[in-house]
Amino acid sequence: MIWYPYQQMKTMKDPYKIIDAEGVWLYTEDNRMIDSVSSWWSVIHGYKHPALTEAIRSQADRFSHVMLGGLTHDPVQKLSDKLENWLPGDLDCCFFSDSGSVAVEVALKMALQYYVNLGDQKRTKILSLTNAYHGDTFKTMEVGDDEDYHFILEAYGPSPSVIHVPTQIPALEKAFELCHEELNCMIVEPLLQGAGGMRMYELSFLKRARELCDQYGVLLIFDEVATGFGRTGHRFVADQVLPDILVLGKALTGGYIGHAVTVASRRVYNGFYDDDPNKALMHGPTFMGNALACSAALTSIELFEQEDYLSKIRRIEEITRREMEGFSDPRVREVRIMGGCVCIEVYDPSVLKGYQQFAYKRGVFSRPFLNYLYAMVPYVIQEGELVQVLQTAREWFQTGPSR
Repeated sequence: MIWYPYQQMKTMKDPYKIIDAEGVWLYTEDNRMIDSVSSWWSVIHGYKHPALTEAIRSQADRFSHVMLGGLTHDPVQKLSDKLENWLPGDLDCCFFSDSGSVAVEVALKMALQYYVNLGDQKRTKILSLTNAYHGDTFKTMEVGDDEDYHFILEAYGPSPSVIHVPTQIPALEKAFELCHEELNCMIVEPLLQGAGGMRMYELSFLKRARELCDQYGVLLIFDEVATGFGRTGHRFVADQVLPDILVLGKALTGGYIGHAVTVASRRVYNGFYDDDPNKALMHGPTFMGNALACSAALTSIELFEQEDYLSKIRRIEEITRREMEGFSDPRVREVRIMGGCVCIEVYDPSVLKGYQQFAYKRGVFSRPFLNYLYAMVPYVIQEGELVQVLQTAREWFQTGPSR
């Protein structure tokens, strides 16, 4: 029996069974539908891309996986070299893992141990954002602030090691003023908070965060698992404000195979580089640096560069703004658009009940959650396909639920 994610198994409806996929389209036995959420925001190149398929197939003909403990191989070396040259600043040191949540765990572990290695054991607290989401493992849930995971607070109580602040500069400054001696890091989803409600905020907040982290000697972590590779309209938000640690996943491999990376600055790396074995980072996911995943990631980055994906994303945003212009409904709190993301937030989540099946009948796969109806489409989507996604959402408010 399959135990499905984010579902009450007793009451869930049958999932759509996919028998094929190509481009932006998912195929069931009796229908085809545009994947408007890119398989949880990862399949940026669409399905069955020949270059990605060939990269995986070609590597599989050699070997699919060897551990990085005492071994290495060309795909992981080439990907590490590519990221070192491609990412901004001195984000040069790549620690690979097999999922975004684990990669965030690694970042948090790095930040804490960095200060322990320097002899400062007072810095045990983390500054995070309200409405934050950083993954489903326990430490990532602890630094998160997503209401779906508040059962952790019920079981363990509020974490004494995490401080949450809204995306408002005065609150940020106050938190640093009060707690800076105890902070080892500040972690954010930069500009766009995903599972916390597709909330969007200003770059000025991140710039001020960088200044305060520098002033008080606190590490700044960007969780760009969801926002990286163009989703906000920037290649990476890290290109605009440089963090000390950057976490990437999801679109890293074009969504073709699970993989993630925690990329540290030279400063952070040097905090572990020592003759003392106790200062080593004692972490090692079995499938870190998986050869198939590294090969897919290298090809995905090549496609992103060669086919000018930032222009594609700008066009997606232009079409989205055009199609959503003038849209309003008394049940809608706000429409938010940024890069390759659009979110319709409603006041009452019952308004969205039945939308998934409504969209399915109109050739669109959607997965609203709570008060949020959103789209994060593959970047290869054509204008007509994107218009179909957006018009389906608008049509729901015109003819779908009872008014």
